[in-house]
Amino acid sequence: MKILITEKGYMIESTDAPVIGKHYYLEDAETGTNAQNKLFHALITEYWKSGLHPKYGGDDYSSFRDQIKRTLGEGFEKYVYAILDVTDGKAKIERVKTFEEIPEYIRLDPDMKEMIQGKLKSWSDYTAKQRKNCIDNLITDMDANGVNSKKYQEIMDGLYERETIKR
Repeated sequence: MKILITEKGYMIESTDAPVIGKHYYLEDAETGTNAQNKLFHALITEYWKSGLHPKYGGDDYSSFRDQIKRTLGEGFEKYVYAILDVTDGKAKIERVKTFEEIPEYIRLDPDMKEMIQGKLKSWSDYTAKQRKNCIDNLITDMDANGVNSKKYQEIMDGLYERETIKR
């Protein structure tokens, strides 16, 4: 159910009406929801357990999840790199928002490129739309790689039943 809070109360923006006597959690529709969070982590867990994720490295679940967020999600929110200050010979740390803002001579030099680190965008900072896109990308990738466990099918059946996604 989606509602809009107004000065005079609230307005229901979906076909679901609240049931009298039932408790509801109110979540901001612009930020990611708890349901999206649970779905994302359930899908990641099934993907990890399947072993059918050849292009994503990671020795453990946490690094695997980060690879998914990097590749199928929003990726890095900023970059940090070290540069040698020629005036005093000391290393200086620079922070930029995009990879392209890093000087080309650093980006293209294999040795200098080692001095670049990205800060991955936190899942909790994703908007609802960004989460939906990442989850859609994840499902597409899981299907393409042949994930077909019983739990994955249960998750997908639940999404189809709630018409969250179309068959």
